Order: sequence, then C-alpha cells, then structure tokens
Amino acid sequence: MPSVRKNGFDNALYIEKQSTEVLRRAEQFGKLYMEVGGKLFQDFHAERVLPGFDPDAKIRLLQKLGDRVEVIICIYAGDVEHRKYRGDFGITYDNEVLRLIDEVRRWGIPVRGVVVTRFEPSMDAAAGFIGKLRNFGVKVYKHGMTAGYPLEPERILSEEGCGKNEFVETKRPIVAVIGPGPSSGKFATCLTQIYHEFKRGKTAGYAKYETFPVWNLPVDHPVNIAYEAATADLMDVNQIDNFHLDAYGVSAVNYNRDIEGFPILRTLLTRLMGQDAYKSPTDMGVNCAGFAITDDAVVREAAGQEVIRRRFQTACEVLEGRCNEKSIDRVDGLLAKLGLKPEDRSVVVPARNAAAEAKALGKGFNGIYCGAAIQLHDGTIITGKNSPVMHAASSMILNALKHLAGLPDWLHLIPEPYTQSIMHLKSHTSHQTASSLDVTELLIAIGISSANSNAVMHAVEKLVELRDCDVHLSHVAGEGNSAGLRRLGVVATCDPVYPSSNLFLE
Repeated sequence: MPSVRKNGFDNALYIEKQSTEVLRRAEQFGKLYMEVGGKLFQDFHAERVLPGFDPDAKIRLLQKLGDRVEVIICIYAGDVEHRKYRGDFGITYDNEVLRLIDEVRRWGIPVRGVVVTRFEPSMDAAAGFIGKLRNFGVKVYKHGMTAGYPLEPERILSEEGCGKNEFVETKRPIVAVIGPGPSSGKFATCLTQIYHEFKRGKTAGYAKYETFPVWNLPVDHPVNIAYEAATADLMDVNQIDNFHLDAYGVSAVNYNRDIEGFPILRTLLTRLMGQDAYKSPTDMGVNCAGFAITDDAVVREAAGQEVIRRRFQTACEVLEGRCNEKSIDRVDGLLAKLGLKPEDRSVVVPARNAAAEAKALGKGFNGIYCGAAIQLHDGTIITGKNSPVMHAASSMILNALKHLAGLPDWLHLIPEPYTQSIMHLKSHTSHQTASSLDVTELLIAIGISSANSNAVMHAVEKLVELRDCDVHLSHVAGEGNSAGLRRLGVVATCDPVYPSSNLFLE
C-alpha cells in the first residue's frame, strides 16, 4: 500500500562503512574495547529521525563481525537501587540487562559478564540483583567508585584506582561494552579493562560506537537538534569540536560533555595506550551515519517530527514528576529554532477535536471526554472517542482496523456478550472504577473474537499495518493503553492532561 513515510537513509551502506571502520580500529590497536553509545537493539529514535535506519543495525553489525566480537554489559548499581525505568519498553534497567543478555546470545554473540558499576556494600537491591544473575550462571563483576575519577590521572591509573576493579576475562579482539542506558559506567569499565591489559603486558585501545550527534552534519541540522531534544534532561548541547577543527581544519559536531571531558580522557588514554591516538573527541567516535543519508529533506522532516514527539513526552514526564520543567523549556527552545509547534504533528488536532466532539455530543463516560487519532500509512487519519465500553485509544484501533479491512462501521468486531463479560470481570474482581476496555484488553478480546468470525480475523490481520503509524491521545494514557500501544509498535504521544481527577490511572 502507498506509504506517507519515505526513506532517506541507506542502511546497507551504513553497516558496510561502519563495520569497515570498526575493523580498522581493531587492527590499529590489536585489541579494541568499544563503548557502544545509545541502544544496541531497537533504536527507535534512530529509526524515526533517519527513515530507512534498521533499529537493530548495531547488533547486525556486531553479528557481521562474527567470531571477532564479544560483549560486556554494564549497569550502574544506583539505577538498580532506584529502579530506573526504560520508558519505551516499560521495564526497569535491571530487567533490561536480563533482556540484553538474552538478545545478545540470540544473535550468536557471547556475553562475557555483567559489570555492576559504582557498587557499594550498602546497596541491598543491587546486591540482590548480583545474586540473581549468578543464580542464572552469569558472571558478575563489582566495580566501586574509581579513586580520582575523572580528574586525577595518576590515581585513576593505579592500583588504588582502576587496579581495584575486577578484570573481565575476554578472548576476542573486539569487545563491545554496552549498557541499558546512559551513565551505566561503560567508559570507566573500558579504562579498567585497558589498564589491566597493560599490567599484563598487552596492548589495547578504545573507541566509541556512536550514532548521534552526527559529526559531519551542521550543528543546527534537525537530526542533531533531535538528539538534543532526546537528552533534554541531561541538558546536552551540540557544539563545534574545537579540538577537531584545530587539528584538521575540519568542522565537526560533538556534544558538550565529550568536548569538555576530552583533555582528561586524552591524557588517560595516551598513558594507557602509549600513543596520542586521538586528537579530538570526534576522532574517538566511530560514526558513519552521515555518509548514509540519501535524502536530506526526508531526514529533516522526520527529525523535526521527533522533536515535537519529545516535547509531548517531556511534558508528560514533568506531569508525572519524573522530570523537571527546565527540560520542557529546553525542548520548547529547540522547537522554536526549527520553527515548529506541537500542533504540527498531524494527529494532534484531530485527537483534540475528537474529545471536543464527544463533549459536544454528550458522549464520553462519567463526564470524561477523551479523543485519539492515528495516521495510517496512506495518510488517512482515523479517530476514536471514549465511551462506557471503550477507551478512546481502543475505539480508534477498532475504527482503523475496520477501515483497513473494508468493513462497515456498524459491524461489532467484538460481540457484545464478550465486552460485557470482560467489563463485569473488571468491575467485580479488580474493583476498578472504570470497566471500559483499554488497548491491552481490546487486543485480547479481538483475538478471541477472531476465532469465530472470518471478518474479524481479516481485521486482526491488519494489525501489522498499524506499526510505525503516528498516534496521539488527548489525555495521558494509563498503563493498559501504553502497554497495548507499545505492543502494536505505533509512535504514540499524549497531551499532558489527566483524564479525570483520580490520582491512580488504571
């Protein structure tokens, strides 16, 4: 079917160039510890801003390296203690580590162990996680705070510093060091490994596998601005890499933390590696993404839409107390720089209009009026409203499936006895105040219904066509809607408004 989404990125060319550069670095140093920035799997941010990018491109590249690569996984002990959460999958960082182990192994790449960084004996949750991993037969290494890190090279590169941390035994020339999120301790782990290699009379080097910012795009290119929006909570700022400009006379983009930290990193790496291997933070990176962009206009449009999406996400995080308002101000400034506003996302106004229409018509439920909208791949926008039976997002999904399957609007994809039974179950066993079906419940119900109807089966087969479609809800989604929308693979945003005065969202 025709698609409103065009590709602007050549993924095959990217993997070819990136793998060639990784191998060159490995040959340069003999053994390479490669910090992997961003997500190893399902990098949906990259997929959204670089249409045509395979979200699993990084793991595919590692798989292509065959028996030359292995993996170390890092997790910051404090993230385990505070149950830090990966929002796009709805799981905590410790569970994400378990998922990473399973996925890396599934791709045929050995995991040499998990390093729990900045561990302290008082961290009970982290200690419990270590025990759990060991019960699974996973090798675990505890690293404490590295003495002198990051400002005292002499202490860092001593038995008091890196020498105190456990060494992970590795066998292959390329070691990819990954983590569930930022600040997992990947660079410090690489330093520790290179230090221990040096003490054993072996040489090793460091590089960073990066995707964003794209060093050979302008600093104010929408792709690089989208990276700033994605890291608004960290207040990362893209800058011209003055070290690269001075060394080569070439303008390159990097982010402030890498540029500010480069002098000390260069000192550390030069002492460890025995040579001044890198003249700039851009030099340290392995990033060929810019060479694989095939349609700049497509990429610019997609990146602008990502900044809008991040604005809604950040506003909802502020509403839920997971982020401060400075982050919203930061993203608003980025939107202004691009000349965009939230309503430039095509599904926003239709979703709000659906909620307003529900109120005008006296529909909704218990004085609550919600709307939802989805843009299909042919550009068609389908809406839904809440009712005593369905959440707005559930109604939207049903309407979209009927449209795609060519079924009449009057047809009930889920027979009334089924919906009534589910609603009765919710109200009488879960004691929920609202018994209408959220998206997760809808998917189960329609799956059961499809066993008895060819028409419903045809509609269910259209679910795959919703993947990567843009969705907007006029109100914050509860967990049942969020989980169901994640399962469908849609790109969802919400207005930062609670649907009711209840403090607990079902």
